[in-house]
Amino acid sequence: MSTLSGKTPDQVWMARALKLAAKGLYSTSPNPRVGCVIVGRDADGNEVVVGEGWHQKAGEPHAEVNALRAAGERARGATAYVTLEPCSHYGRTPPCAKGLIEAGVARVVAACADPNPQVAGRGYGMLRDAGVDVTEACLAAEAEQLNVGFMKRMRTGLPYVRIKLAQSLDGRTAMQSGESQWITGPQARSDVQRLRARSCAVITGADSVLIDNPSMTVRPAETGIEQAEQLWRQPLRVLVDSRQRVTPEAKLFSLAGDILIACHNEPGADFSACEARVSHWQAAASNDKVDLEALLRYLAEQGCNEVLVESGAQLAGAFVAAGLVDELVVYTAPTLLGSNARPLLNLPFDRMQQQLRWQWQDVRMVGNDLRLTLTPAATEQEEH
Repeated sequence: MSTLSGKTPDQVWMARALKLAAKGLYSTSPNPRVGCVIVGRDADGNEVVVGEGWHQKAGEPHAEVNALRAAGERARGATAYVTLEPCSHYGRTPPCAKGLIEAGVARVVAACADPNPQVAGRGYGMLRDAGVDVTEACLAAEAEQLNVGFMKRMRTGLPYVRIKLAQSLDGRTAMQSGESQWITGPQARSDVQRLRARSCAVITGADSVLIDNPSMTVRPAETGIEQAEQLWRQPLRVLVDSRQRVTPEAKLFSLAGDILIACHNEPGADFSACEARVSHWQAAASNDKVDLEALLRYLAEQGCNEVLVESGAQLAGAFVAAGLVDELVVYTAPTLLGSNARPLLNLPFDRMQQQLRWQWQDVRMVGNDLRLTLTPAATEQEEH
């Protein structure tokens, strides 16, 4: 059976649940974004929504709990559409699988399994053991995409790494002096604010701070996002400063929020008087540089799902060269900066076989600029 849209009824309801889950795009970390729709029947036997909800913030009720509260007794005998396998363990909240069982839900349709080792099929098992009919993998790809960072962190111990770059038509990012403000227009800069808002951490380098003196914060008014004030959060700002060249006088330290300085020796300057809460992370150096993979693993251990890199050509190139980047977001402005300007990435290749292939995911206009979204191209080994 299919609907006029070409989707099955299960897919239609799951699409609604995914829209609810997306409301948590900027607020749920380190938890995944999850939505739930509970569908029962009216007096005429027609399917109707009796309750729905979404997870808003870590530590607060999960999507299933909010939906069950809205449904009340109407949840008995109904079908619950959930964008992620219901949890089966006690954390800051009780198991959602248990809640669905106690509410008398007859069927659960889930978009994708939860790779969290504390769940990983146990939620499905708990439901089936209680006699609940379970259908898996309904709009799984869409659900995975909504939680790319959470999924990757649970499976690999690394966050999803997205690099944001802004370039001219001739592939340049700044003048030789380092001057770069502004290549792109206000709509593109607003779009970047939304990338920051969905990220758990924003990484930049010492060169960028010394040249541009940025704040690296999310400015809610510039995002164009309507969201309750209590759900706004600032991502962790991470400064990669192997030689500790940035002083407490830099602008980012004057703004409230958490800052992590990544270095490979003992902290030098005293940041205790700064408005920001400053901490240091040390790891063994790699060629006198901060070990970027070790840094990412540390951030994942702290609950970071998605990481945004906003830096100059040197650090961005180092992330790409190390194979640590999952996605490139390149804003291209209709301007020419000339051959003396700085390149997009510092990748000192000499031979054609060194080139790194990427594949297009999205190309669209943002104001008068182009936003190009790419992911690493699969190698022949991966394809086979």
